[in-house]
Amino acid sequence: MDVSRIRALRGPNLWSRHTAIQAIVTCEGAECAIANLPGFEARLRERFPELGDLIPSDHLDTVSIAHALEFCALGLQAQAGCPVTFSRTTQTVEEGVYQVVVEYTEEDVGRLAFERAEQLCLAALNDTPFDLAATLHELRDLDEDIRLGPSTGAIVAAAVARGIPYRRLTQGSLVQFGWGSKQKRIQAAETSFTSAIAESIAQDKELTKKLLHAAGVAVPFGRPVDDENDAWAAAQEIGLPVVVKPQDGNQGKGISVNLTTEEQVRHAYRVAVGFFDDIMVEKFLPGHDWRFLVIGDKLIAAARRDPPLVIGDGTHTIRELVDIVNSDPRRSDGHATSLTKIRFDEIAIARLAEQDYKADSIPPRGTRVVLRNNANLSTGGTATDVTDDVHPEIVAAAVAAAQTVGLDICGIDIVCDTVHKPLEAQSGGIVECNAAPGLRMHLDPSFGKGRDVGKAIIDMMFKDGDNARIPVIAITGTNGKTTTSRLIGRIFETNGLRVGMTSTDGIYVQGRQIDNGDCSGPKSARNVLLHPDVDAAVFETARGGVLREGLGFDMCDVAVVTNIGVGDHLGLNYITTVDELAVIKRVIVENVAPHGTAVLNAADPMVTRMAKHCPGEIIFFALDKTNPVLSTHRAQGRRVIYSERDAIVFMDGRKKHRTPFANIPLTRNGSIGFQVENAMAAAGAAWALGYSWEIIEKALAGFVADTSTAPGRFNVFDYRGATLIADYGHNPDAIQALVNAVDNMPAIRRSVVISGAGDRRDEDIRQQTEILGEAFDDVILYEDACQRGRADGEVIGLLREGLANASRTKYVDAIVGEFKAIDTALARVHPGDLCLILIDQVEEALAHITARVADA
Repeated sequence: MDVSRIRALRGPNLWSRHTAIQAIVTCEGAECAIANLPGFEARLRERFPELGDLIPSDHLDTVSIAHALEFCALGLQAQAGCPVTFSRTTQTVEEGVYQVVVEYTEEDVGRLAFERAEQLCLAALNDTPFDLAATLHELRDLDEDIRLGPSTGAIVAAAVARGIPYRRLTQGSLVQFGWGSKQKRIQAAETSFTSAIAESIAQDKELTKKLLHAAGVAVPFGRPVDDENDAWAAAQEIGLPVVVKPQDGNQGKGISVNLTTEEQVRHAYRVAVGFFDDIMVEKFLPGHDWRFLVIGDKLIAAARRDPPLVIGDGTHTIRELVDIVNSDPRRSDGHATSLTKIRFDEIAIARLAEQDYKADSIPPRGTRVVLRNNANLSTGGTATDVTDDVHPEIVAAAVAAAQTVGLDICGIDIVCDTVHKPLEAQSGGIVECNAAPGLRMHLDPSFGKGRDVGKAIIDMMFKDGDNARIPVIAITGTNGKTTTSRLIGRIFETNGLRVGMTSTDGIYVQGRQIDNGDCSGPKSARNVLLHPDVDAAVFETARGGVLREGLGFDMCDVAVVTNIGVGDHLGLNYITTVDELAVIKRVIVENVAPHGTAVLNAADPMVTRMAKHCPGEIIFFALDKTNPVLSTHRAQGRRVIYSERDAIVFMDGRKKHRTPFANIPLTRNGSIGFQVENAMAAAGAAWALGYSWEIIEKALAGFVADTSTAPGRFNVFDYRGATLIADYGHNPDAIQALVNAVDNMPAIRRSVVISGAGDRRDEDIRQQTEILGEAFDDVILYEDACQRGRADGEVIGLLREGLANASRTKYVDAIVGEFKAIDTALARVHPGDLCLILIDQVEEALAHITARVADA
């Protein structure tokens, strides 16, 4: 068994909407079917008993070792606690070669599970040991280390519940919600609204107290201290008992409370200065420790925090009791679970000494043994929800404190006996205001009701009904994608939106190219959605990116499918038929939003079959108004687009709108059929979004297929009285569409300049010149700068074979070099002739043609 080409599908893909790991698994001969591997299944189950019914014992003849790998990779993740359910294995056209796809929730965990699953299968094959316990422990540790913690996870879950898309920007807790110009970000419990000044104030506890006192909020008296002696002096000034704590600390680090002696104060200072430089002493307020969570201008949650403690049973030592408490699965070393393990350190030992205990003491049954003075969850404390019990005046004080400091999310620490009475009535006070407060105690308190603080944060960040999405249009097909994408972008721009667009030419934001090359994949789409100056996104979506990584978005508002052609990279990545190609292109249709629309070419049977897979509505378009699919859709009162005499017609039930070809320069008065279809598709997308006809028609009227607007897409030049057409068409369907277009253009003599992409099938390369040989008098062949795996002269030879039975072509020449081929063709044209130049290096070739035209 050989496992190769492991890749992560990070968005909706050919197999499912789940993120997944995909790999190619190759096996030979008898080992493919596990029924032919004596004892393999039993040894596999022995090493991984939890496989259960994943492998159907009664159909082992249909189960390959690739399936066994699939089930192990899925099962290992599931046993490690990952919520995964989807997997699939399919055989490719090559015997013994399988594609295995297994869902993941964290990519690194999915990859490791795949690696360990392979080792597990090999161990069963070779009858060698496999340490299942260690593997599951490794997977759990990795998952806990990299998955979102409970606080960030709760906020993300609340966003997902509202349909707000998110993207994790780091392996930490930095997360983007929303797309483009609607995006906002969080890092744990900090948001895009969190003020740096407010955070700075909150970190300076002395300044915080001054501001709160000025605002009439009850706070304990205290001051900063310079050293150990000053700490004791301050304690005497304030009056014992006191609290010693860092002036800008967090999570309870370095805090000591209820200090009543000089020795305690000095020791507490030494502990605190070990964490931070600036230390303060303040009056100790008797009572319980309460944490209030204010989000925006509302109190969302409140909890009583109790310090870490154990309860004696008369049998176990304190150290053993701590170990027993820490064995609770809700406790971990970090913040990944609802509780943190109790720290049994020198601070705990010192607190035990105050109670006349040692680590090995056995406390009487029922005795409460406190292990720390502070009640922070990060040191092992517990929380009890009291949100519904808080007195309105304490609520008002908490909200006033948060707003005085200026924090949008604020954790407020209050010390008082009870939350049933105002602070002033019980000598209570606010002791701290915390930026980026922990949310665990409110989400999953040790006792009481959990509060949906994630929802409260999302509701503060995004108004009701705002899903933080910008319009997303995805376009795919064999031909017409780029022109249609640019047309749609122009419509958005006409409506005043800032457009981000990906295509085979690059990434464009507000018309400025920010990346070049083929940018029709998911990475480029994600980059556009990350850009803060994008109000609408238009994505040319190529099959390669979908196969390689899935989509770069979770769903689109409109999916446009122009056509499915025979020569579009068949034979690559195990895609050998047009039907298989259509399934890949269909992915954007399957991921249309429920409120969205698919705009489909009714003249292409492969495209029309996609309609049943669309979760939203369908708009069909076709040149022929009598097209049966279009006619049926129209008869059902649904939206259709077709050509009628001198205009494009849009029908919605009985409503009809006409846009004359004369107002769409791209179509040359309707004479170029594929440009008419492109205009239909683009206008259909805007129609689906509810754009006015005024906006749509204004955009169509201003769009001209020149070298700046649509480079390499039927760019027309006048050269010494001859017509030159430069186009990037490079498959049989595109060639046929171009032939149909130039047939409507008068010419004395017709010539064509062509090469062939080496990564196409032999028959596809030959078919191009078979078509051209019936339509052009002169054919000039040239060899691409990059042969894409072909030997020198191989592509030229295939193109010549396609001309063997040409009925019209009389002159054939073969040139090395694209520019030399162009120059050769231009030297042969005369006034009234037409020359079609099928360019390879788009930007460079257009610059060369433009220069020749300028010099003419």
